[in-house]
Amino acid sequence: MKDIQWRFNETVPEAMNGRPLKALLSNYWQLPKHLVYSIRHAERVLVDGHYQPVNFPVKAGSQVQLTFVPADFARPFPNVAADSAATVAILYEDQNLIVMDKRRGDKTHPNQPGEVGATINHLAAYLATEKTVPYMIHRLDQETSGAIIFGKNPVVVPILVANIANKQIKRTYLAWVEGTDIPDEGTINLPIGRDPDDKRKRKINGPHAAPALTRYRVLRKQSGYALVQISLETGRTHQIRVHFAALGHPLVGDPLYNSSNGSPFLMLHSWKVDLLMPFTKQRKLIEAPIPSHFIKFEQELSRR
Repeated sequence: MKDIQWRFNETVPEAMNGRPLKALLSNYWQLPKHLVYSIRHAERVLVDGHYQPVNFPVKAGSQVQLTFVPADFARPFPNVAADSAATVAILYEDQNLIVMDKRRGDKTHPNQPGEVGATINHLAAYLATEKTVPYMIHRLDQETSGAIIFGKNPVVVPILVANIANKQIKRTYLAWVEGTDIPDEGTINLPIGRDPDDKRKRKINGPHAAPALTRYRVLRKQSGYALVQISLETGRTHQIRVHFAALGHPLVGDPLYNSSNGSPFLMLHSWKVDLLMPFTKQRKLIEAPIPSHFIKFEQELSRR
């Protein structure tokens, strides 16, 4: 795989007409400095077939060819063991990225060397026919189901990670929480740190607390529970679970932050991903279907 190259042929958008090539690469396409330096230094960035200096003013409609090689990256080929692809459910796929529907109960990635059975292992088996491997972009808790994004080449990884960090990729969750006295909508702004008494958990204002902001809207209330739609302004570990527990409305079935047993399963689902595509900046909304444990829980509520 050392001989592999990743080549992109992209069109200069109207918004960058007359702007320097460097601004197109760094500011608009969000390539990190080390990648811009690598392709410039090796003359692997061409405008309409010709190498140009970084101050060259590009024209809308011009074709820019970018070529990347493994030496441009610290880890060009993540070591991901392939497992069975039988459980892989693809929500969206193109040449750069893939969004799959993660099963509840599957880890996003292995925690120990040689471990398999995680979502990324299953996806590695699926992608083996394309002679590529999945690249981690973000994570979902083991008991959380739904839409999760992976890269298909190392070039788009920093772009997608940056787009999540600066909220250009928007993720929407669904959760069932305990209690119906929760306000119809709200913002939870409470810093989250580690729990000194349990290394598995996080805690409001715990050690090394970082700002955490969660927005929610109640979709309906039924039989002592509320279904909420949630968006995150930050991405702290267990953020949704910790924030709603702090409100006094912990997630149903949460083994760490809820002492009740309203469900044997954590009722948290990554429902929608509003993607900003690398390079083209096109938007695509991808929705993960409501999982079976959500459907069964709602059926049980309707019988009460």
